[in-house]
Amino acid sequence: MSETTHDGGVAVTAPPSPDDGLSPAELAAKYGLSVSGARPGLGEYVRQLWGRRHFIIAFSQAKLTAQYSQAKLGQVWQVATPLLNAVVYYLIFGLILGTSKGMSHDVFIPFLVTGVFVFTFTQSSVMAGVRAIAGNLGLVRALHFPRASLPISFALQQLQQLLFSMIVLFIVACGFGSYPSLSWLLIVPALALQFCFNMGLALIMARAGSKTPDLAQLMPFVMRTWMYASGVMFSIPVMLKDKPQWIADVLQYNPAAIYMDLIRFALIDGYGSDNLPPHVWVVALGWAVVVAVGGFVYFWKAEERYGRG
Repeated sequence: MSETTHDGGVAVTAPPSPDDGLSPAELAAKYGLSVSGARPGLGEYVRQLWGRRHFIIAFSQAKLTAQYSQAKLGQVWQVATPLLNAVVYYLIFGLILGTSKGMSHDVFIPFLVTGVFVFTFTQSSVMAGVRAIAGNLGLVRALHFPRASLPISFALQQLQQLLFSMIVLFIVACGFGSYPSLSWLLIVPALALQFCFNMGLALIMARAGSKTPDLAQLMPFVMRTWMYASGVMFSIPVMLKDKPQWIADVLQYNPAAIYMDLIRFALIDGYGSDNLPPHVWVVALGWAVVVAVGGFVYFWKAEERYGRG
């Protein structure tokens, strides 16, 4: 359309549009537009994560390789670090403080090494989760991808590190009289459940740590307290036999103790089912499902806020 202006010129006007009068929200709905960086639905988010599965695996392997790249012994430290911790705990708690009471020497050393290795898996997953977003802001701000990929890949990295350590754990067990048997197969479901639990914790801590950087300074104290309360260096029923029963029950049913005891039961010949709390597999499954699902949903609800502000 055109019309003559007062000075003789011609002004061109656009014809009426079918979109005239529509609000921005209505226009977006009409043309299938969405807000950039908006949180997808839960089902779509899971599909996006599955699509990034190769990235998650490759990222975890790269982090694992780079972790000790500056050390001369390199990947040997993956095994040496928890093993040296176990030696220190044996000297202090086993020999000096006598926490091995109720167990023979051949049982206590595999018991202690298993506890240190398995608890370190959870501890490292939590600490890596705290820094998963805050420590990778450049990546988060530069690329568009499901942010849950980061804490999940860090939990996977710690699982791979534990699998290296398990070789030493098997050698220690055999060295003290616990030889391979069918019960060792129970290690697989126990580690799978613990991985799900650790992944959920890493997701929870990743969201918390993204807004509270000081959490990374606090968590070592929390994890140390959790370790001492989980029976890493002693048998909870034996050490607390003179205390009210509910105290031992609370400590035995805490998830760190549950997963340690399941692997000890599977691996160590002298560690029988009488050392496990009732319904231990049901409790282990419950912890894994509740924390994994709850942690995933909790992390997803803040998806659009990661890397901002």
